[in-house]
Amino acid sequence: MNATALLPDPLPASSAAELAGRHLVLGLSGGAACFKAAEFCRLLVKAGATVQVVMTEAACQFITPVAMQALSGRPVYVSQWDARPGNNMAHINLSREADAVVVAPASADFIAQLAQGRAGELLPLLCLARPADKAPLLLAPAMNREMWAHPATQRNLRQVAQDGAHVLGVAHGAQACGEFGDGRMLEAGELLEEVIAFFTPKPLAGRRVLVTAGPTFEAIDPVRGITNLSSGKMGFAIARAAREAGAGVTLVAGPVGLPTPRGVARVDVVSALDMHAAAMRHAAQADVFIATAAVADWRPAAAAAHKIKKDGSGAVPALAFVENPDILADVARLPRAQSWPQPGALYCVGFAAESQDLLANAQAKRARKGVPLLVGNIGPATFGKDHNALLLVDEAGATELPRASKRQLARQLVAEIARRLPVAQER
Repeated sequence: MNATALLPDPLPASSAAELAGRHLVLGLSGGAACFKAAEFCRLLVKAGATVQVVMTEAACQFITPVAMQALSGRPVYVSQWDARPGNNMAHINLSREADAVVVAPASADFIAQLAQGRAGELLPLLCLARPADKAPLLLAPAMNREMWAHPATQRNLRQVAQDGAHVLGVAHGAQACGEFGDGRMLEAGELLEEVIAFFTPKPLAGRRVLVTAGPTFEAIDPVRGITNLSSGKMGFAIARAAREAGAGVTLVAGPVGLPTPRGVARVDVVSALDMHAAAMRHAAQADVFIATAAVADWRPAAAAAHKIKKDGSGAVPALAFVENPDILADVARLPRAQSWPQPGALYCVGFAAESQDLLANAQAKRARKGVPLLVGNIGPATFGKDHNALLLVDEAGATELPRASKRQLARQLVAEIARRLPVAQER
């Protein structure tokens, strides 16, 4: 294997839709957040799902069935007396076809109806009549902050969760009423992440995964520094994939502008020293460490207190450098990492961004760092891009993961890591 084997070719065809083959009932209850349901419906369809929209009468005051039909490509149901089904039982037929029922927005009143088992309209009736073992119920609450905090609402939320519903979180921010606080419905993209995560197998359930991602920035003075072209996209994709696989994930991120994946605990750092301290601190609780970050090898020996100015003489300031600590090697030397593959050990995965001789350099780095798995890629071919190709190097040899989106590769890599872990780890 050499570098040219993993150089980018023309962009591949669109990734396989992550919800392909899934049939979802999307329920809308009354609330201003119905406008988000329109975008959510569009994203579900784009992800490959077929979507059957069911609306309450109150929802029709905020967005029309015509709009939701245009977005879903299917007739919308509102009334439990709808005569279109041959047996006049829309509440039975629609729920039997569904892989899941997702209600977004789920108003305080709608949640109260579910908690009490009331079914005065088609949507709550459908939820009550669905086969719970085959059509799980996901609720995306949306309401005013006072309604969200009210003891009755919190009691109802606990009840519906006890009855088997999966209650998604709410956002904190500005609300349609002009107030500010908890109760906003999650954004459409966040809801899509939650649905995809819900359907993803959980081979890392109960595991704790630590991921480093992005570049580091080594200050020369208050306005300049040394960094690299890493965007952090691969590491963030891995963090998301690990969370979807059931792990509790901590992401130590260098200076990047990427949004935090849903359900991931993020620790922002700047320099290699910052990242080293955070990684060593969180490694004590981790079962898997994935060192994706492109950490600077050297830093200026001392950063200037003020901006270094040129004086027009052509003289170049002399900079002295010192070596940064080796985060991967230091974590791999921890006693729990050294005890691999014993139960309770820490499994370490390194990354190598090379510019040539990928296989030889990856093999040498794996041996030098003392880790069971080293993932190699060609840095210039992937930095800042949405696609990549990976080379997995372990004691058995090397395996290529062909060029694909970083999202796809992250899921493949997480599956490979899960396959390598012991069936059970005792702490």
